Amino acid sequence: MLDNPAATMQYPVTKRAFGLAILVLSGLQLMVVLDGTVMILALPRLQEQLGLSSAGSAWTVTAYGLPFAGLMLLGGRLGDSFGRKRMLIVGVSLFTLASALCGTAQNEAWLIAARALQGTGAAIAAPTAFALVASTYAPGPARNQAVAIFGSMVGIGSVGGLVIGGALTQVDWRWIFWINVPIGLLIVWGAMTQLRDTEHRRTGLDARGAVLGTLACAAIVFGATEGPELGWDSPYILTAVIGGLILMVVFVLAERDVPNPLLPWSLFDSRDRVITFIAIFLTSGVLGATTFFVAQFLQNVLGYSPLTAGLASIPFTLGAGVGTAVASKLALYVQPRWLLLVSAIVLSAGLAFGSTLDSSAEYFPTLLILLSVVGFCVGTAIVILPLCVLVGVDMAHIGPLSAVGQMFMNMGTPFAVGLLSPVALSKTLSLDKGATGKVSEMNPHQIEALSSGYTFVLLVCAIGTAVMGLIALTLRYTPAQLAQAQHAQDEAQKN
Repeated sequence: MLDNPAATMQYPVTKRAFGLAILVLSGLQLMVVLDGTVMILALPRLQEQLGLSSAGSAWTVTAYGLPFAGLMLLGGRLGDSFGRKRMLIVGVSLFTLASALCGTAQNEAWLIAARALQGTGAAIAAPTAFALVASTYAPGPARNQAVAIFGSMVGIGSVGGLVIGGALTQVDWRWIFWINVPIGLLIVWGAMTQLRDTEHRRTGLDARGAVLGTLACAAIVFGATEGPELGWDSPYILTAVIGGLILMVVFVLAERDVPNPLLPWSLFDSRDRVITFIAIFLTSGVLGATTFFVAQFLQNVLGYSPLTAGLASIPFTLGAGVGTAVASKLALYVQPRWLLLVSAIVLSAGLAFGSTLDSSAEYFPTLLILLSVVGFCVGTAIVILPLCVLVGVDMAHIGPLSAVGQMFMNMGTPFAVGLLSPVALSKTLSLDKGATGKVSEMNPHQIEALSSGYTFVLLVCAIGTAVMGLIALTLRYTPAQLAQAQHAQDEAQKN
């Protein structure tokens, strides 16, 4: 007999989390995380076999990340308005279709368009998944187990994506996309049969704001990414950059008059919170750019196979896991600005050292230690900063603020990759004009020029990290405030 009869009516699962429902929800989370990781390892093969340009390689990451981050808040609103189960099914179906289109891509434009469609599907499905955990599992052991399983998918996906992505890419790069098709179909079937829809009511969606913001970011990144190849005085580049800036101004002005805005300006009324959002954006950018260019360096310069590169990158993910665990404990005793400053100093020094590497770099001990240290510092930042966002926030606003924080975290990677890829290309071309074709056809001097482009970006990331550390130094939060935020976050996940 159940201890809480009311829970039987309200929640489909009241005792244990293990079952088909959690497989559906955690499977979605795993699929989204895996997709971001496996793509980066496949890029050198895509450059060779599909003829991707340097800008095209960046766009395969950016085209997914921009709509995913830009439309995520709208995706959450769609779930509230039309039902989370329904929008989960729509989002996963769109993601699955886009994955099939990615796997059958015949040229650069096809692949980039399909990646943008993938990001849109993920933006619709992902925000609803965690909300469905809360509505499916009763408070107590069942929900705690479900939250733990759901959250563990990030770590499993980050490590597993490196190995699975490397192995699949070695067989055929198309399989990194095709593998999503049967998984997506199983998730759709499981959602239809195992999940119950939530109560919903029609609210203002602010679709205009979502579209304006995403298009503004895409136009600016397009101008920066394509500038080195088309020329900075190209009418296409000038139109994209100027148009993007105009759209950004229109977005800001439009948000002020919307009854239910995508980004309520009241969320930015705290100086410390604004600083935290900036630091999150910079940290995400450094993380994304480092992962992107280190993967290129390992394969195109050191000659690692995709599987070997994936295995070689695991210490980075493990280091990040250790960093999050240590930081969550230290945050209760040390002011966050000092934790962030120290991690920024160490990370900046590590990236600066990484910028001096070339084709003679040894994995052990040099790269092994470097990847572990960089991962640890990144892990420290990504656990401290989200807690800073929630300081002094009441329970009713924890969800929206967490969503905005996630948006900034997801927006950093496509922006950094899009803006720093032309920096790497310009550095490479300054050393050897011929270092832009297939890596297999390059001579040693061209490989060194390519290497200098990749490592120069690490130096830029080191500077960006130092700036983040100086910005974080102005935070005024105390360990007691972070402890309260951590408690509020835990309570929000339970209720």
